[in-house]
Amino acid sequence: MTVMKTSMRNFVAHKGRMALSAIAVLLSVAFVCGTLVFTDTMSTTFDKLFAATSSDVTVSAKGASDSGETTADNGKPPVMPASVLGEVRKAEGVKSAEGTVFSTSVTVVDADKDSLSPTSGGPTIVGSWNATDARTMKITSGAAPRGAGQIMVDADTADKHGLKLGDEIGVLTAVGNHTAKISGIADFTVTNPGAAIFYLDTKTAQQALVGESGVYTNVNVTAAAGVSDAQLKKNVTAELGGGFQVKTAKETADANQKDVEGFMNVMKYAMLGFAGIAFLVGIFLIINTFSMLVAQRTREIGLMRAIGSSRKQVNRSVLAEALLLGLVGSVLGVGAGVGLAVGLMKLMGQMGMELSTDDLTVAWTTPVVGLVLGVIVTVLAAYLPARRAGKISPMAALRDAGAPADAKAGWIRGIIGTVLTGTGFFALYLASAADKAADGSLWLGLGVVLSLIGFVVIGPLLAGAVVRVLGAVLLRMFGPVGRMAERNALRNPRRTGATGAALMIGLALVACLSVVGSSMVASATDQLDKTVGTDFIIQSDSGQLISPQAVEAVKSSADLERVTEYKWTQADFTTPDGKTLKDTAITAADPSYATDLRTETVAGKLTDAYKPDSMSVHEKFAKDHRITLGSKVRVAFKGGRAADLTVRAITSSDVVIDAGAMYTSIPTMAKYVPADKMPLDTLLFASAKDGKQDAAYTSLKSALHDYPQYTVRDQTDYKEALKDQIGQLLNMIYGLLALAIIVAVLGVVNTLALSVVERTREIGLMRAIGLSRRQLRRMIRMESVVIALFGALLGLGLGMGWGATAHQLLELEGLMVLDIPWPTIIGVFIGSAFVGLFAALVPAFRAGRMNVLNAIATE
Repeated sequence: MTVMKTSMRNFVAHKGRMALSAIAVLLSVAFVCGTLVFTDTMSTTFDKLFAATSSDVTVSAKGASDSGETTADNGKPPVMPASVLGEVRKAEGVKSAEGTVFSTSVTVVDADKDSLSPTSGGPTIVGSWNATDARTMKITSGAAPRGAGQIMVDADTADKHGLKLGDEIGVLTAVGNHTAKISGIADFTVTNPGAAIFYLDTKTAQQALVGESGVYTNVNVTAAAGVSDAQLKKNVTAELGGGFQVKTAKETADANQKDVEGFMNVMKYAMLGFAGIAFLVGIFLIINTFSMLVAQRTREIGLMRAIGSSRKQVNRSVLAEALLLGLVGSVLGVGAGVGLAVGLMKLMGQMGMELSTDDLTVAWTTPVVGLVLGVIVTVLAAYLPARRAGKISPMAALRDAGAPADAKAGWIRGIIGTVLTGTGFFALYLASAADKAADGSLWLGLGVVLSLIGFVVIGPLLAGAVVRVLGAVLLRMFGPVGRMAERNALRNPRRTGATGAALMIGLALVACLSVVGSSMVASATDQLDKTVGTDFIIQSDSGQLISPQAVEAVKSSADLERVTEYKWTQADFTTPDGKTLKDTAITAADPSYATDLRTETVAGKLTDAYKPDSMSVHEKFAKDHRITLGSKVRVAFKGGRAADLTVRAITSSDVVIDAGAMYTSIPTMAKYVPADKMPLDTLLFASAKDGKQDAAYTSLKSALHDYPQYTVRDQTDYKEALKDQIGQLLNMIYGLLALAIIVAVLGVVNTLALSVVERTREIGLMRAIGLSRRQLRRMIRMESVVIALFGALLGLGLGMGWGATAHQLLELEGLMVLDIPWPTIIGVFIGSAFVGLFAALVPAFRAGRMNVLNAIATE
């Protein structure tokens, strides 16, 4: 009880000093809890949606994916004859059945040809209005569609794009373009997480989405009273026989949930990973806080020891303070986490993914995880300072003003840090020398972890040398004030090292990712310059296949020398070694593709692969299956017949563009695949006549005006789009890393604030002999800057080393160009100086306001 009372009194007495550490715990716990609440809420939202939109039993065409979405290479949804509906209705236990048609391989535009698809990445769905949808949609304006000229839209999409009754909408599919006017607007009775949904009447949907009447993509079946979904599925399956997918409501919902589960897991674990980084940075802040508090209370601890307190009691007293800090920070963090989750939901709403707070899900495990994690991390971080406090002898404490230095601990730390750092760098070397990227990635991960820990451990030893260099370059010009700032940073290398390490972690990751991202862009750009021999690339950014009408529009454009079609499908390969490989990708293109993409071959000529009944394979595939020039590969095309194709070229596997592709000609594929099963083009390549590039570019854009789902890019546009994609990903990662950097900034603020308190008498004496308030504040700001730059220098150097090693692995995948983004690196380094200035504002201001006489009188 005495230990707890002492801890409580010390905690309350130093509440101001504890506040920043509590904020670090709060932020880290909030990020963990916010992530869990946010992903649980997303899961609840999708569960409710899928449960509400699933009929008791759903019959789908063979070839549909588990969730029923379009998978056909011809851009049409897999369908079944309308006669299936009559057969389903005959099954025992069927109350009602309804045939529907829907597709996700569509683009919907307004009258100005602007896309109405979600910007959040959610699907665009066009289907027939049916009874199952009527359960989850309420028509709030107008009426359901009747006839080819009418379409209904969901309310969220209408609000987002300002659509109203009577507005014209275009539905663009593989079978052509369909235009209709809005007849109704329907609102979701459940939460719509971000899909854009449009409804046609059944007959129109069949023509617009499939190009033929008398077919359905699904049959929705409702069970009669007393009939379970499982029994109904059994009855329907027995009536239909094979050749169809039959699923219960639960199976359909589970399949849909599985589709989004991967995305949610990636988001969840990525955010938890960044929360872990923030926790790691927070550990340094807590260690620094308690180390300095113990040092400032050395005399007090000595008195406690002198009147009978044991080492264990002193140790427990400090750990009890940490426990209180962890509890307070964690409780507040759990509450902040729920608020963060709501904020993330609102942010996703701005981006197009609607999540309702009505579905807010706080599982009982979330606050438990937050509390346990926050408390354990805080107590563990305080263990070393607590142990150090327990080792203080009563007489030494009464005699000295601070905690005794542990020389033995210093050289042991140096040995451990050197061994860890050396081992980490050796692992990075092994990663760079690896022959396979998979093997090298394991060494890379080990090297990153060990080198990071090694730099953290050896940080106090590096602080002396690095701070002296920074001081000579930056601080000496400020005269005596600069020299005092340098000596203050050198006074306690352990504290400077720990403070710099907190900033080092976040900046090391920023530097590493910057190098990797910049190298990926530079390598892809270099590959484009070397291998792409065409002027223009036409494709859909949403992945929609290119309709035959659009292909004809491109081919009719003026000023073009040639247009190359490019399509792919799946086939079962039987190789010379007797193995059968299911669902293997094969690409079909015009012979001119060998000119449009200058792919390196290791045997034969790529142009020969486009001869009748010929193909190419890539080098790795050839080695794995003992294939040489002239070998025969049996290719059973999806939706078509099997063919024995002769291998006439073996391409290099060390490429970025079309890596792993195996080519044949379009006429060869057409020989074995029926016309109605032929895959549509994935891409088109177009080359302009000499000197006509600008005119051809304009002509292509004009030709595709009625097909806004497709984008025309020249090589410059394509490189810019690639750079933007990687840049957006990096910016998102930098945003998440900002949390760790914020915690690190709090660490600098806390270190300086406690350092000012520790040096109260010293500051008073300096003021007494003539140091002005302005000079004092400048000294503290410069001390903060040099500590921040110390952390930045270590972090950026370490991160660039990680990034360069990662690039060695990327070279094995064909990304050959190492590009150091010096503007980013230099910008981050300069930004770190401003971080140091910002962190010092409050401590410097408080130091400048000290009463000189009271400061001198402080013991």
